[in-house]
Amino acid sequence: MVIVITVLVTLIVTLLVGLVLVNFSVPERKVETDIEHLYAADDPQFLRSMGLLLGPSILEGNKASELINGDMIFPAMLDAIRGAQKTILFEIFIYWAGDIGKQFAEAMAERARAGVKVHVLLDWVGSARMKSSIIDTMKSAGVEVERFHALRWYNLGRMNNRTHRKLMVVDGCTGFTGGVGIAPQWTGNAEDPEHWRDSHYRVEGPVVAQMQSVMLDNWTKATGRVLHGKQYFPELQAVGDQSAQMFASSPNGGSESMQMMYLIAITSATRSIDLCSAYFVPDSITRRSLVRAVKRGVKVRIIVPGRYTDEATVRRASRALWGPLLEAGVEIYEYQPTMFHCKLMIVDRLMTSVGSTNFDMRSFRMNDEANLNIYDTAFAERQSEVFEQDLKRAKHITLEAWQQRPWRVKLKERTAAVFRPLL
Repeated sequence: MVIVITVLVTLIVTLLVGLVLVNFSVPERKVETDIEHLYAADDPQFLRSMGLLLGPSILEGNKASELINGDMIFPAMLDAIRGAQKTILFEIFIYWAGDIGKQFAEAMAERARAGVKVHVLLDWVGSARMKSSIIDTMKSAGVEVERFHALRWYNLGRMNNRTHRKLMVVDGCTGFTGGVGIAPQWTGNAEDPEHWRDSHYRVEGPVVAQMQSVMLDNWTKATGRVLHGKQYFPELQAVGDQSAQMFASSPNGGSESMQMMYLIAITSATRSIDLCSAYFVPDSITRRSLVRAVKRGVKVRIIVPGRYTDEATVRRASRALWGPLLEAGVEIYEYQPTMFHCKLMIVDRLMTSVGSTNFDMRSFRMNDEANLNIYDTAFAERQSEVFEQDLKRAKHITLEAWQQRPWRVKLKERTAAVFRPLL
């Protein structure tokens, strides 16, 4: 009997270890060498690299505008849902409870009853706290609700691969992307620690078809069903003067493409890099790229969360890595009023990247992510103004202050940093 129990325990432990290894491994080779600075962000070669080497085609004729915090974001999204005539596609990581969750469910349910085809893709982990009544509201009205990589025996090797994307496309012509989840924390106007600071973006123009394609790719993976036709992909006319592309990555294909996009953008900068990241735990190559940018005269500024954060371990791991960055002259700021959940990069006030991607290995290698890249000086200038406003509410962390951290704090941070590949 003892032998049988020992064998069973061994098999269970072996299985669990195997699952952990499979879930935290990446099937493709990771970026292992520094990317050489060969051209500037205003060089046509930069656009060729971003559109041909790395991602989808850069499309002309788009219009994107920022939505700051829940008081602006959610009314715009709900208005778009309520005005839908043919289709709504919605992919989200976090969908919890609260009044805002009910509003979205009821709005989509009403449209489904009116004959609009509504498809909702929820991440299984991110929606774990979602009340069943909210799902029932949608499903009973005809909304198709699916979960990405739900707990099934055939998904056990992919449990750590989550869809972190935040995408909504209405009638194939109006898109939304950015950092928000559907939860009370994202409501309000970042007025206190219970209401987070975040940005989302409303998009029109030909690039919306790329947004739709990114979301439908995961829909097909989750359901095996293909959605197509004019109601999903109508002919889109130019509505603005912005050049844009919808950049996506997934461990199942192109897991390193998002990190390569960031690295090439950083390496092409000649004047400035402004970066906002809710979870900033870059690997050694990315840290060296930022240091090299400063050494060639680029002003690098980074805003991260301060004491108000939903991931204290990530913050500790991040702070443990700041030494070489601060020594090189990278400026790091901690946002003070509340949790800072923005994801933004502005390069030379020419290129802006917004979306779901954090500056950590989970986003670069494990999650399904999506970023909207916009190549337009006016849009970049406007986002720079927003960045400056956030900077006023952030605390500058100097090298001296970082070095003078109490030893207990340093120990906790160094311990957390050991696990940075898993964060």
